[in-house]
Amino acid sequence: MRIAILGTRGIPAHYGGFETFAEELSTRLAARGHEVTVYCREGHSESRYRGVRLRYLPTIRRKYFDTLAHAFLSTLSVLAHRVDAALYCNGANAIFTLWPRLFGMPVALNVDGLERKRKKWNRLARAWYLVSERLATFCPTIVITDALAIQSYYRERYHKETVFIPYGAETGRTAGAGALRELGLEAGAYFLYVSRMEPENHPLEVRQAFERVDTAMKLALIGDAPYAPRYIRRVRDTRDARVVMPGAIYGERYGELGSHCFAYIHATEVGGTHPALIEAMGRGALTLYRNTPENAEVAAGAGIPFEPEELSAKIELALAMPEEERARLREAAMARVRERYSWEAVTDAYEGLLKRIAERRG
Repeated sequence: MRIAILGTRGIPAHYGGFETFAEELSTRLAARGHEVTVYCREGHSESRYRGVRLRYLPTIRRKYFDTLAHAFLSTLSVLAHRVDAALYCNGANAIFTLWPRLFGMPVALNVDGLERKRKKWNRLARAWYLVSERLATFCPTIVITDALAIQSYYRERYHKETVFIPYGAETGRTAGAGALRELGLEAGAYFLYVSRMEPENHPLEVRQAFERVDTAMKLALIGDAPYAPRYIRRVRDTRDARVVMPGAIYGERYGELGSHCFAYIHATEVGGTHPALIEAMGRGALTLYRNTPENAEVAAGAGIPFEPEELSAKIELALAMPEEERARLREAAMARVRERYSWEAVTDAYEGLLKRIAERRG
C-alpha cells in the first residue's frame, strides 16, 4: 500500500508522542513492504529514514498556526501525490481529512485526547478544538482513539463509534548509563519526570512536591516546550541542588533514564494514552501516576495513583515501601505493557485498519 502520515512534526522523533508514534509506526509499515511517506516540518539530512520517505514542507512558526498551516500544505501535497490511505494525527486537523476523501482517498484520523482542555490555548484555539471534535465525527473515513476513556467520550457526547488502537512501547531495560553520568545521577537514586513543560502536565507541581520530601535522592525533570518560556522559567526557578533539568532528551539516552530511575512520576491530566507513561512502565519503572481515567486505564494495579495534593505523601510512600512490593509493581508494569501496548500489535492494528478502508474505497 501507499500510505501517508500527516499532522506531526515529522521523523526522526525530536518533540513528543505523536512524533514517536509516527516514527515507530511508519518504519514498521515500511519494513513490511508498504510505501510510506511522512510529512515533516523539521529538516533532516536525508530524504529517507529507515525505509520511510520524508517530505518536507514549510509552516508558520507560530503557536496557533504551526500545526494547521503544515497540515494544509501536506494535504495539498497528498492530493497531488495520491495514496491508498492517509493517516492524520491531531484532532485539530479534522477539517483537512475531508479533502482527500472528496478525491477518493480513504482517511483515518487519530484524534488524541481532549486538546481543548490544555491551558496553553486561548479561547479561539479551544473553540477550534471543540469544533474539530464535531468535524471528526464525519470528515474522515474513520476515527481512531488511543484510550478507552476518549472512545467513551466520543460515544457519549457525539454518538460516534471510534476504533480503539492504543499507543505502543518497548519492554525491557536499557543497559547503558551514559546519560546518568552526564547528568550526575546514580542508578536507582533518582525520581524521573518526562513531559512537555506545560501547565496541564504539572512539572512545577511535581518539583514543588518533591522539594517537600526529605530524601537524598534527586529529581530529573526531562522536557521542554517551544511556546512556554514564561512557564518554564517558573519550573526552573529553584535552588534545590537535588533537582536536575537538562531539557528534552530523546533516543537511547532517554531510554537509559527510564531504565535506571528509582521511580517515574506521571502528572499529566489532559490527553489520551500518554507515551511517556507506558514507556516508563515498559522499562520496569516504579510508576506514580496522577489518578485520571486515562492514566488509570494504563497503570491501575501496576503503579501508585495520586491526587494532586497527595504527591509528596506518595513519594514518601514509594521510598518507605518494602523492596519486594516495589519489585512486584515494576514487574506488573512491564507485563501490562507487554500484553497491551507492544508496537508490533499496534502496527498490526493500523495495518489491518488501513487495508480495510482502502479495500472499502475500492
